[in-house]
Amino acid sequence: MTDTTDASTPERRAPRACCTPSRAASARPRLASVHRAEGVPGPLGGWRPLSGGTFLMGCEAAPYPADGEGPVREVTLPPLLLAATAVTAGEFAAFVEATGHRTDAEHFGWSFVFGGFLPEGFPATRAAAAAPWWRQVHGADWRHPEGPQSGFDGREDHPVVHVSHNDALAYCSWAGTRLPTEAEWEYGARGGLKGMPYPWGQERDPAGEFRMNIWRGSFPDRNTAADGYAGTCPVDAFPPNAYGLFNMTGNVWEWCDGAFADGSDAVALRGGSHLCHESYCLRYRTSARMGNTPDSSSGNTGFRVAL
Repeated sequence: MTDTTDASTPERRAPRACCTPSRAASARPRLASVHRAEGVPGPLGGWRPLSGGTFLMGCEAAPYPADGEGPVREVTLPPLLLAATAVTAGEFAAFVEATGHRTDAEHFGWSFVFGGFLPEGFPATRAAAAAPWWRQVHGADWRHPEGPQSGFDGREDHPVVHVSHNDALAYCSWAGTRLPTEAEWEYGARGGLKGMPYPWGQERDPAGEFRMNIWRGSFPDRNTAADGYAGTCPVDAFPPNAYGLFNMTGNVWEWCDGAFADGSDAVALRGGSHLCHESYCLRYRTSARMGNTPDSSSGNTGFRVAL
């Protein structure tokens, strides 16, 4: 079977600027260069060796043609190592402690937070024009995922969020790693399967079993958290795919290496997030993609590394 099931559902709609909101055009801060450190531990979940070879990339019947998932094409890759898990908040904390790095969110003084995560009585915030559930929260950053009153204690094994593409590259420079290309990411996500929308096969919830962290319920007002999580989950939650890779769909969007489109300033992201719902963002699939400016950050955006 091929990756067409989701594309034919009644919920198919035109894409909106809702999945990973962008900062308005502005003078972007220059991030300090970061140099490679010696003795940096490898990824928390270890490396997964991918043998490389030729695979079919993309999807012909994608829900959002403007996203550029198609056409399906043969891509050949050399062997590589891909981190089994996304970079955690704890790993990013070690990087910041070693380098003093300040993220784009900290430079700008704010980042995008899902409004439903803000406590009752939280001061009024500015909404993203195309997606009012995203709020520009001052003091939100990787240390304070839901705003200045929050922290990541107890979530050290969750993916780091509120990191821009610039921040991800700085981390890679320090760790001696790199971001995967879109082709490498999709090759890993498919886990050797051909034409399947999910890393495990054709069905989103096979035999009623939850395999990823996405919005369950009615977006944006009610999340049943039936999969066990209302927000992010640990990076090794849910079973890995056949290549031993965790959470390649859902949980957080992952920055990749490469432009979203030719001539575009936007950078590609993959995987969807815990805020994706079929009614507006059917992008928790192996071929789905999104683009955002390299200085943008939000509470559902992270990254994993490659070698």
